[in-house]
Amino acid sequence: MTTTVDDRLDAAFAALADRTRRDIVTRLSTGEATVTELAAPYAMSLQAVSQHIRVLERSGLVSRSRHRQTRPCRLEPELLETAVSWIEESRRIWSERVDRLEEHLARVQEGDTP
Repeated sequence: MTTTVDDRLDAAFAALADRTRRDIVTRLSTGEATVTELAAPYAMSLQAVSQHIRVLERSGLVSRSRHRQTRPCRLEPELLETAVSWIEESRRIWSERVDRLEEHLARVQEGDTP
């Protein structure tokens, strides 16, 4: 992995560490939304929701465009796909390690180790 990809993953995981931002990403997975629409389920100001959106924008998970008088937010799934690939590869590596450990422990229990 290159440093750029690592930096992008760091930013994405940091952004997703907050429940509100994860909720916003989940909502945007169904389609574009304005800040007002994204703020509706929360007991927080539009400014606070805008701050969460800015964190998501800086991480590359969300972008905003201009449509007439509004600036709808949109999910940018490429970075999520990169994160999922990293998670799946890590899961595969650790699964192989656990399998090898289980095999080793089984041999130890059977007395087959030197």
